[in-house]
Amino acid sequence: MTRIDSPAGAPPASAHRAAVIGDPIAHSLSPVLHRAAYEGLGLADWSYEALRVAPGELVGLVDALRATVGEEPAWAGLSVTMPHKQAIMPMLDVIDPLAQAVGAVNTVVAQRSGAGPALLAGFNTDVAGISGALREARDLPGAAAAEGLKLPAPTALVLGSGATACSALAALPELGAHSITVAARRHAGPGRALVAAHRMGLEIRTLTWRPGEPASDAIVAEAVARADLVVSTLPRGAADTLAAPLARAHRVRGGARREAVLLDVVYAPWPTALARAWSGAGGAIAPGWLMLLHQAVAQVRLMTGRSPDTSAMRGALLSALDTR
Repeated sequence: MTRIDSPAGAPPASAHRAAVIGDPIAHSLSPVLHRAAYEGLGLADWSYEALRVAPGELVGLVDALRATVGEEPAWAGLSVTMPHKQAIMPMLDVIDPLAQAVGAVNTVVAQRSGAGPALLAGFNTDVAGISGALREARDLPGAAAAEGLKLPAPTALVLGSGATACSALAALPELGAHSITVAARRHAGPGRALVAAHRMGLEIRTLTWRPGEPASDAIVAEAVARADLVVSTLPRGAADTLAAPLARAHRVRGGARREAVLLDVVYAPWPTALARAWSGAGGAIAPGWLMLLHQAVAQVRLMTGRSPDTSAMRGALLSALDTR
């Protein structure tokens, strides 16, 4: 691996640069995960930072990513978060078929031959993050495992219809989901889950949800209570109006089924109101940080070509969360 010369006794200068981009981005814990991965792999000449990139600045950053290698560290790749997951796609040279089907990219890898300009390839590791988090949370503990409980094909519900919801639609069939409902304010238009479902050949049920309207919240909360797998892709606070009606729906139903799992992609602050209502009824929780961990492991593999120490990344992430 090429290294930049540094003074004796000084740490190696960064030869490979990566970052997470978004707007806002100060909350991101991706640097914690990627830096822990680099340390475990012995990649002392790799750096990773959080960059706030406004929509109007995205083209300039992509051009810098593609540029020939000069005196500055060479770009290795980007983690991409909102609002750029769909906007960046036309700027890339090649897009992985899964990301193409989902209609969202959360990982860009700068593939180089020598010092020349990079070919920019787009991938989606949110799918791996969602499926990995749900699989981990849905493992049957204790008595259920001893009983050899065989789970039926799960029903699923997705809250939201944006880029992460599109990734959820690709992940849920991997878990055997046979019936998927999407609850959102809007379903039509490019970049929405309904369009992604058509690309993937999925038949989904749509539920129009008007958060804050008691009757609408009650209908969606009842659908959440019935589902085996629930993925909330909404930003912080956006699902709070479901908490009270969900608690009521679970009381009527006698609590959540022990094999039912909720993944809430929000990881700070935690727990969310929705997660509290779900776990209070006895349902299993996949916290947002677990999705973040699994998708970051896949990103590190793509950017470095090596498999990181997942346990070290998990420990670094939990330590960072404890200090927030």
